[in-house]
Amino acid sequence: MTPPVKNDSAVHKFTGTENVKHFLISNSVPIIFIALSAIAIPISGFSAGYLIQEMLTRLARNSFLVLSLLIPIMAGMGLNFGMVLGAMAGQIGLIFVTDWAVVGIPGMVLAALISMPIAAFLGFICGSVLNKAKGREMVTSYILGFFINGIYQFVVLYTMGIRGLHIPITNPQLVLSRGFGIRNAINLTGIRRALDNALPLTHNFGHFTISIPLGTYVTIAAFCFFIVWFRRTKLGQDMRAIGQDMAVAGSAGIAVERTRVIAIVISTVLAAFGQIIFLQNIGTMNTYNSHEQTGMFSIAALLIGGATVSRASITNVFVGVTLFHMMFVVSPTAGKELIGQAQLGEYFRVFVSYGIIAVALVLHAWKRLQERERARRGLRGE
Repeated sequence: MTPPVKNDSAVHKFTGTENVKHFLISNSVPIIFIALSAIAIPISGFSAGYLIQEMLTRLARNSFLVLSLLIPIMAGMGLNFGMVLGAMAGQIGLIFVTDWAVVGIPGMVLAALISMPIAAFLGFICGSVLNKAKGREMVTSYILGFFINGIYQFVVLYTMGIRGLHIPITNPQLVLSRGFGIRNAINLTGIRRALDNALPLTHNFGHFTISIPLGTYVTIAAFCFFIVWFRRTKLGQDMRAIGQDMAVAGSAGIAVERTRVIAIVISTVLAAFGQIIFLQNIGTMNTYNSHEQTGMFSIAALLIGGATVSRASITNVFVGVTLFHMMFVVSPTAGKELIGQAQLGEYFRVFVSYGIIAVALVLHAWKRLQERERARRGLRGE
């Protein structure tokens, strides 16, 4: 008996539908934010020149911080909320540089050199703790950030000062009137936009002029090339193997725990550099609060770009930073135009930064279930 002939067109149609569905599921978060931006931008009334300038500035300001998250994800450690430890180390470097009045690019380099051993030490502590909490790295690093933040607050508030047995700070403008403790706000005039203006580029596009912080973009591009190169090294391949299956990687002779610690150390040191780049663009530093939202905003931007807990790319970084900060720029004005209150936009910012992380984690679990079901159906020949 001749078997029935299959309808190839139906099979292809089904496969195409499955591919479209898989694409929509995999990119659901960026698609949602592209739709929100398309609605909010016309309502806000901002000109194209203003939005382009804002996005160029914010990409330069935030991209390095978000890029520092990629290496722990590659090692299978999820989203590194502990990057806030590196931000604290970078701020300590900036306090000393400001006190010593080292300005410009040398001041930034010196701040980076001061922060590097501090960030490496904190990263080692973080990595060692996360090795004791395998499978729960994200929540552990988040809580660890609060713990180290308490130590940081103690150091800058009670151990730095002019008098007595304090870490010496000679500039009275940095110290509280009691003689010890760093002031809440520090003016970073000496290094303000030092890297941004290192290679200035301004171009006139008729109705508007765009200023590009080329020095910062060159630094970010060098970091991107470093990440691409690092993935091809022996250490990078080991991290990718651990990220895929920790047990198999251990059986293959890879030092799993040591490699995981190295991934966190590298990420923490890079976060310190990223915080220095971020603050030199801002020009001022809130001693006790500037670092607190660093991890939250960076992780939210990465997730909005289409990354997941287990997979992220350089493209996700730039797409995410653009979409995330586009909403930050247009949401207050859009809220004011819609209901007459700009405060709605401020509430929306808080919702985005915290809510998108929860939504992305839920979607990640859902997508994993969908992918497993898709794989099972493929094995069954369906």
